Amino acid sequence: MSKQFGATSTTDEVLAGIDLRGRRVLVTGTSAGLGVETARALVAHGADVVGAARDLEKAEAATASVRAAAERAGASFTLIELDLASLASVRRCADRLLEDGRKIDLIIANAGVMAPPFGRTADGFETQFGTNHLGHFVLINRIAVLLPDGGRVVSLSSAGHRFADVDLDDPKFERTAYDPWIAYGRSKTANILFAVEFDRRHRGRGVRATAVHPGAIQTELGRYMSEETEKALIANIDAANAAAGQLLFEYKTVPQGAATSIWAGIVADAAEVGGRYCEDCHVAALQNAEGLRDGVRPTALDPERAAALWARSEELVGERF
Repeated sequence: MSKQFGATSTTDEVLAGIDLRGRRVLVTGTSAGLGVETARALVAHGADVVGAARDLEKAEAATASVRAAAERAGASFTLIELDLASLASVRRCADRLLEDGRKIDLIIANAGVMAPPFGRTADGFETQFGTNHLGHFVLINRIAVLLPDGGRVVSLSSAGHRFADVDLDDPKFERTAYDPWIAYGRSKTANILFAVEFDRRHRGRGVRATAVHPGAIQTELGRYMSEETEKALIANIDAANAAAGQLLFEYKTVPQGAATSIWAGIVADAAEVGGRYCEDCHVAALQNAEGLRDGVRPTALDPERAAALWARSEELVGERF
């Protein structure tokens, strides 16, 4: 059992005393927020980090602190272009990593989009499902051969998975009226189910996958959320928490938000977190009650549902793994 941390633990606290020299990590979404902090904490402890971002110019400016931390620690930080809303870009990124050939000990699938107006990716998928799930699905599966025995994958999900289960019959919202939060919930449930099935497929060689909820953090992810929507969401959370005898809503800092990803990918026992959903630096309990609250819906960890999503995802992207 790993050392106990909690909701207020920070990246540097969970990594205290840990030397990551010789470890190589891929972090997607390193142009803002959690991705930048995740990369900074890892290089500060000696890890060599590859940051993937859609806008390299923005990422270059945002990661100045990461480069400085890497230099102080004798680590390295490099950027690679990745637009998860374009499978052509995803495949180019994967090809570059495969051509490089070096191992990747840990993949943190951090990038994502939350509750935008209706739109489609370059390949015609609903924006959130296509970006948050299918883009990472193709990328991680294509580079899975670079994960050595003992490697890990961390898939960032959210308490927002409670908004909706995946819809395998209408993933593109072709027959369903679009709701940005239902679409977000579908994509975040998919992030958990992906981890469940990836873990099942790879744990025989010692590679484990887990999904995490970073907590609520004020980052660019919330750029599509109005003040009124934010207040309504917080009121919903507070009502659910009060009914369950839990504390009222409170935002996390960015270092606190990135801590669970690093805890699950580096610190926690692999057998403890493999195929599970984690929050606040611990494995979450099953919780089927309504409303946004702690815990994970049992359907999001259903292995049969995970296998069905995997098969449907292969159909959608035209590639079998």
